[in-house]
Amino acid sequence: MELKGTSFIGSKRGAAGLTSFAAVNPASGDELGPKYFSASVDEVDTAAQLAADAFASFSRTSGKQRAAFLRRVADGLDAAKDTLAARANLETALPMPRLLGETGRTSGQLRLFAGVVEEGSWVNARIDPALPERTPLPRPDLRSMLRPLGPVAVFGASNFPLAFSVAGGDTASALAAGCPVVVKAHPAHPGTSELVAEILANAVKAEGFHEGVFSMVFDIGIEAGAALVTHPAIKAVAFTGSLKGGRALMDLAAGRPDPIPCFTEMSSGNPVFILPGALKKGPTELAKGLFGSFTLGAGQFCTKPGIVLTAEQPETAAFMAELKSLTEQAQPFTLLTKGIARAYDSGTRGRGEITPLTADAGVAVSEYQAGAKIFSATVDEFVAEPELAEEIFGPDTLLVACKSTDEYMRAAQSLEGHLTATIFGTDEDLAAHAELLHVLEQKAGRLIFNGFPTGVEVCHAMVHGGPYPSTSDARFTSVGSLAIYRFARPVCFQGFPQAMLPDELKDGNPLRIRRLVDGKAE
Repeated sequence: MELKGTSFIGSKRGAAGLTSFAAVNPASGDELGPKYFSASVDEVDTAAQLAADAFASFSRTSGKQRAAFLRRVADGLDAAKDTLAARANLETALPMPRLLGETGRTSGQLRLFAGVVEEGSWVNARIDPALPERTPLPRPDLRSMLRPLGPVAVFGASNFPLAFSVAGGDTASALAAGCPVVVKAHPAHPGTSELVAEILANAVKAEGFHEGVFSMVFDIGIEAGAALVTHPAIKAVAFTGSLKGGRALMDLAAGRPDPIPCFTEMSSGNPVFILPGALKKGPTELAKGLFGSFTLGAGQFCTKPGIVLTAEQPETAAFMAELKSLTEQAQPFTLLTKGIARAYDSGTRGRGEITPLTADAGVAVSEYQAGAKIFSATVDEFVAEPELAEEIFGPDTLLVACKSTDEYMRAAQSLEGHLTATIFGTDEDLAAHAELLHVLEQKAGRLIFNGFPTGVEVCHAMVHGGPYPSTSDARFTSVGSLAIYRFARPVCFQGFPQAMLPDELKDGNPLRIRRLVDGKAE
């Protein structure tokens, strides 16, 4: 496919506007062709209106129809995986094996949602038959199920050019729910975005859907994104990125004349609690695992362990020595963008003014590079300086020394919301710190025992969410099949004739889905 550098407005391509930008190879600093053109406000308006027009028909498609569509997109991604990974490698400097795996994850989550909607029970059908003889008042026939919200605006993330981008989990779950999607592509990987958008647009055409089921707009600034979130046709927003960016979108969505839900994944330090038994068992291996986790992907994972709370005991010295050695020997890491590298430098400098720098890696040799860093703090410092718990995007982590169970508890109670919280220890450690587990359950969406948080399995049980500021709504997840519930709402049908009910609610259960009938599972 020849890259054109223009937006996808339904089945048509956008214009070559006045504002343009280019992708940059972070490894070399060289610009990559072609030039990309920011969408105009008029183009955003057209894309949103097309999505609204498409909703009338797309929301009424069957689960089998949407499943076929999602599988067609997945097949297209798999067929183009080498091309996609090669372009993403140029635009992000992420390694080819990682990107090939990410392509597979992206097609895999599309197929996951295809299976969910094809089976159909996700709609949570409930039927309370009429009770005309009930006294003192009869009960009418009541039937409810989940229905799609409407067109969804999806914002691509910088750190996952495929799995959290144009055809990523947000897009897959919204389309599965029956919602047309308008994607705001991330400017850090526009070529990858264009390649994926072409696959999606072709799938829409091949399935015979309305062209407005999918659009994608480019923008180097914030104008197109703001226009999208505030457009009256858009009924929900999905975003993965910084706290600043997510908060701005939340405020825009809430400030509309008709406020809409804005599902943001933003900031997480992902605390790791290393209990005494874990250090006794293997301090050096634990240090190696931690180093590999907080530097994985140059520390640009939303699940990077950025806060590590350790016990003070004899084995701690070996743990610290190994971690310090690994950090100091590490080569500089190439980050995704110049802006991320600047923010990392500023954030770590600020942290160094509060608490000591324990170890520092080699000096960066380009504007895109950063060295691994570890800092240390006492529990008193950690509790007194809340900014120490804030996420820094890049290869650093903060070590907090705990002298007792009470200090672990003080640190845990001071935390805000996070995507994950990890405990390393023995079964005996876990039993002795049961109250710690109860506290962490209120602080994170995923609790992990004896495993590092980096790496998110795409499956039915996964929760990739958490209390604010890790996300805007702790009731939902952005990974796994439960993500579909962000883009649906319950609708109740009272007293309707059988012929006018959705198949999911008809007598006889023609779709053979799981339902709750008169309070009993069917």
